[in-house]
Amino acid sequence: MRIYTEDIVQHDGKEIELKGWVDTRRDHGKLIFIDLRDAKGIAQVVFPPHDKELVEQAGHLRPEWVVCVRGTVQKRPANMENKNVSNGAYEISASGIEILSESKTPPFSVTSDGREIGEDGRMRYRYLDLRRSRMQKNIRARSNVNAVMRNFLNSKNFVEIETPILGKSTPEGARDYLVPSRLQTGLWYALPQAPQQYKQLLMASGMERYYQIARCFRDEDTRGDRQPEFTQLDLEMSFVEREDVMAINEELLIHIVKTLYPEKKIQEIPFPRMTYREAMERYGNDRPDLRKEKDDPHSLAFSWIVDFPFFEKNNEGGWTFTHNPFSAPKSQYMDDLLKQKNIGEILTSQYDIVLNGWEIGGGSIRNHRPEALRAVLSIMGFSEEKIENHFGHMLQAFEYGTPPHGGIAWGLDRLLMILENEPNIREVIAFPKTGDGRDLLMNAPSEVSKEQLEELRIEVKKSTKKHP
Repeated sequence: MRIYTEDIVQHDGKEIELKGWVDTRRDHGKLIFIDLRDAKGIAQVVFPPHDKELVEQAGHLRPEWVVCVRGTVQKRPANMENKNVSNGAYEISASGIEILSESKTPPFSVTSDGREIGEDGRMRYRYLDLRRSRMQKNIRARSNVNAVMRNFLNSKNFVEIETPILGKSTPEGARDYLVPSRLQTGLWYALPQAPQQYKQLLMASGMERYYQIARCFRDEDTRGDRQPEFTQLDLEMSFVEREDVMAINEELLIHIVKTLYPEKKIQEIPFPRMTYREAMERYGNDRPDLRKEKDDPHSLAFSWIVDFPFFEKNNEGGWTFTHNPFSAPKSQYMDDLLKQKNIGEILTSQYDIVLNGWEIGGGSIRNHRPEALRAVLSIMGFSEEKIENHFGHMLQAFEYGTPPHGGIAWGLDRLLMILENEPNIREVIAFPKTGDGRDLLMNAPSEVSKEQLEELRIEVKKSTKKHP
């Protein structure tokens, strides 16, 4: 029966079977060694010289061939132990080998950390790039973080609920990705920028505590910490105030670090807080890096930023929201909001969580009263018709006994990037896009057939711009 390489230490003197990839092959005179790699690590296999047929077969092996090796686990000579790996005191004396799949010569080595290789090549052959130990570690760490979050939130009476991917286009800040409807000609879905409206509707439905590891889509310029599609931990809670939401999120972040990253040190617990004004005056931005030892990769400086302005002027001289149109003002500013006066002085209930100079999450207490949401949209210059068209479903839901509620969304890709000491989020995403939003592996975006466009009743006007 197959075992993993990390478990060979438990089978000293026994015959076992390993399956995986040939990481390297080394010829030492009459002896041939291979390092066999699987999902759990690497083990050394030696082909003894007395079995000439087996040695000849091993001599044909090349890197990245997939093999099944049978043999006996034995201790290495004392001076030949590999102290860099947990099973380095053992090796497998091969008695048989089966070649399951041969490999062409890969376009690059997968035995290095990959940082010396051009990113375009790595993303074009991502299935090879993911074989390297650093990428395996990152993607498995992401899975572990997801599992810890789920277990923690489930223990706190949260309910994991999936919300739709095909939704309605509403003005929430970024540009939507649009999906044409074949059955309703001329009408369009939008991919969600976030599950914001659905999670508030779940609070109106009485779920009280919701979370989701949610896929989100925004058609905006990309950069190292941003992708066209990304992942959030999204959660919402009923019958809460700002302190309740902040407290449970702080507890969860501490739990993740202590459970999965015990080598890291959180600089200050409880997390320090400062107002938006304090952050701007002291640091010149609202995501200050508070680390005392910025060269220490294990230093984590969390902080909360609170008391943001609700509105700011847009390029046309009107008002727009600074974070989220669904946020509630701080209670002392509710009267100003409803009367639509002193607009520039209104502070919102928004709170951002910052880590090492990156904003990793943001949330707020929401407007659960329809008149308050109407006032926000009116201040932003929306006509009554536009309010009803884009947000009528929310306003109607709030007329049927919606509890006070609030929540937050974390940028999971960004959090993982920091915890894994990576330079950008593409290093912690299995199949990321390039900086200009392309998928080099699948060659997307790509043209579709004339028949598909005709079925959707869409006509494409050719651009004069050349695709990269």
